Amino acid sequence: MRVLVGGGTGFIGTALTQLLKARGHEVTLVSRKPGPDRITWDELDTSGLPHCDAAVNLAGENILNPLRRWNERFQKEVLNSRLETTQILARAINKAPQPPQAWVLVTGVAYYQPSLTAEYDEDSPGGDFDFFSNLVTKWEAAARLPGESTRQVVVRSGVVLGRGGGAIGHMLLPFRLGLGGPIGPGHQFFPWIHIRDLAGILAHAVEASHVQGVLNGVAPAPTTTNAEFAKAFGAALGRPAFIPLPSMVVQAVFGRERAIMLLEGQKVVPRRTLATGYQYSFPELGAALKEVVD
Repeated sequence: MRVLVGGGTGFIGTALTQLLKARGHEVTLVSRKPGPDRITWDELDTSGLPHCDAAVNLAGENILNPLRRWNERFQKEVLNSRLETTQILARAINKAPQPPQAWVLVTGVAYYQPSLTAEYDEDSPGGDFDFFSNLVTKWEAAARLPGESTRQVVVRSGVVLGRGGGAIGHMLLPFRLGLGGPIGPGHQFFPWIHIRDLAGILAHAVEASHVQGVLNGVAPAPTTTNAEFAKAFGAALGRPAFIPLPSMVVQAVFGRERAIMLLEGQKVVPRRTLATGYQYSFPELGAALKEVVD
């Protein structure tokens, strides 16, 4: 298959591209800069969709960039980087004389309201209670296509664990030094997925003609709390991990609204993902973290 991947140069995009190529597919990236096997967002917007069998969008400014202050300007960037790229791709698919068979978007479990008791599957309500949940609602709406000619899939991802990027990139040094521990109270849920499984679910969505609608991109392991994650991460590194990161510090670094993503969490289950027949490579946290730090 010929697969077009928006935002394919990032952490998740690199893993997905490697997997798709290993499975014999051709990949073209949509990025800001031109290059071999790439087109730019401007070219896509003006010249339309190159012939492809599937399109995937992973583009979006990193929300948890600690170097950026959580102000109106950055919020706009976070919103626009997701909505504009999704709209450009959806428009191009809609106008294409031969539209692709599949259109896959990655959003987030921030759609579901943080809770210490609720359990969310793909049919659970959400998307209307804070900046991030509203962002997911707008983002998924921007991707919707009229008609039935293209299969539409949305993968709501948890925290992505993998070498050299994502959440692990930020946490590795303090944990290696034995200074890691739970964030804030520690009893909040921590929905996670190994990068190989997120890439696997996306490839499965591209290839399998029966996959449609919303899939939760989280591991099927028994639910993990933040404190359990910290303990397992410390164990994988052979280090203690009991120094908590106080809520006040998290709020000072990230801003109160953004800190919610770290200080509160959701219990999310991948019911429909499993029902589609996807088989996880890393269903358990211990094995997932061992692979990440080895």
